[in-house]
Amino acid sequence: MASSDVETLDGIGTIPEGFREDAETHKGFMEKALEMAEKALSIGETPVGCVFVANGTIIASGMNDTNRSLNGTRHAELVAISEVLKLHPASVFACADLYVTVEPCIMCASILRQYHIKNVFYGCGNERFGGNGSVLSIHSDFGIDPPYASHGGMYRKEAVMLLRRFYIQHNEKAPNPRPKKGRELNTSLEPT
Repeated sequence: MASSDVETLDGIGTIPEGFREDAETHKGFMEKALEMAEKALSIGETPVGCVFVANGTIIASGMNDTNRSLNGTRHAELVAISEVLKLHPASVFACADLYVTVEPCIMCASILRQYHIKNVFYGCGNERFGGNGSVLSIHSDFGIDPPYASHGGMYRKEAVMLLRRFYIQHNEKAPNPRPKKGRELNTSLEPT
């Protein structure tokens, strides 16, 4: 995304052109996703949270559930998709937006595309597994399903800090937990 396509707003991060007039609305939805990520962190899950929004209303929320369930596919997006499908037909995704604290991984990006999601707004990139441009561009690559718009950087600092708070903790569920003794939370952030 070119720098002219985004506007940086204090406390929010970047808002893409075409969405600036609704900055407060986007801010509110991303804050709900951050609340879900905080909830995940509080129970020992990787702090990723999300909300699906259709017609200006939150229709589902989710948070990572991989540690508790011992199921590596229970990402926040997939948990929330399951909730959406309990109450709505799959066609609702074509008019829905996803607000998620971390860029969807390759698996989640593929599923979002198969469900024809309209927009994805995320906080920080996912440099190891990102499917919306950090590693692969599943959201926009040539494929059978229509591409979706992806907008990163909203509440980036908050999303990164949640992840850092998680990764300095001891994770009992990790296959080979590394000693965390003496680790400190790094609060500095590289510019995007």
